Amino acid sequence: MPFRHLSQIQELHQLFLDKLADSIWSSEPRGLYEPIEYILSIGGKRVRPLLALMAARMFGDAEDCRAGLPVALAVEVFHNFTLLHDDVMDESPLRRGQPTVHEKWDVNTAILSGDLMLIKAYDLLSRLPDRSRLPELLDTFNRVATGVCEGQQYDVDFERRSDVTIEEYLKMIELKTAVLLGGALEMGALAAGASRADADHLYAFGRLTGLAFQVHDDLLDTFGDGAQTGKLTGNDIIRNKKTFLYIKAVEDLEAGEREELIHWFSHSPKDPAPKVARVTELMRLRRIPELVGEMRDTFQSEAYAHLDAVSGDPAWKAVLREVADSLLRRES
Repeated sequence: MPFRHLSQIQELHQLFLDKLADSIWSSEPRGLYEPIEYILSIGGKRVRPLLALMAARMFGDAEDCRAGLPVALAVEVFHNFTLLHDDVMDESPLRRGQPTVHEKWDVNTAILSGDLMLIKAYDLLSRLPDRSRLPELLDTFNRVATGVCEGQQYDVDFERRSDVTIEEYLKMIELKTAVLLGGALEMGALAAGASRADADHLYAFGRLTGLAFQVHDDLLDTFGDGAQTGKLTGNDIIRNKKTFLYIKAVEDLEAGEREELIHWFSHSPKDPAPKVARVTELMRLRRIPELVGEMRDTFQSEAYAHLDAVSGDPAWKAVLREVADSLLRRES
């Protein structure tokens, strides 16, 4: 979708990239630092640091926005630290179309470089211009970082369970994905001098947007256009991944249909096409895509109610809303 506020978004994006380039560490030993430079240089949407800077800009001028740079850098470095370790746990060969760190180097390097990135995230956060707010930001960062790790463990646990409930799944994606979006906004706002009430509303906005984002992602994987997503349609079904769609279908299908769905998710046929076709047919039979879409829209509506309650600059609230719209209406 075209952005009406593209120039403002690009300005913050470039501000972040320039600072990130200054912060990438060309230090010794190279075997420790080079993988960090590599993972930070291969792109990504940079959504989390952008959210932090937008929140900071909402409560001040361009100079106040720079107060959010330590937060933006810390959040991005922390996020990429989690990706390094996630890729090791998942044995993923690629990240953003490039070899993962453990494939390009080795597992031990990915673990150790990831460990250093976590330490560096705290180091970056400590460089706030107004250090009087550092304890408050550290409380938020610690809460969010702990939640992300808890969410990852829930995700691992759920792979071995067949009785995951919708409430449990939502808790998992809230911790693994949504809290970091909320935390980026909360910390960016606090760094620029926002009140606790405004910071809390922005956290809730980010958390609910993150939930809507993940639910929409589940929909795209199973029912999206592969030509637009760039991914194999139905990949979650092929991998027997228990997404929101699957759990909702298990809850809503009739007994015989439910047993058939569970059977399909208990094995991996050589030709996955019939499996994907039948599973999506079962889901459409009970309007699962529509029901999940309604849940996404509910999260989105609740998120915007919190954004409306924020007392920051209305112009930058509009920018933030547009970015959220792009995340929740994307086709890829």
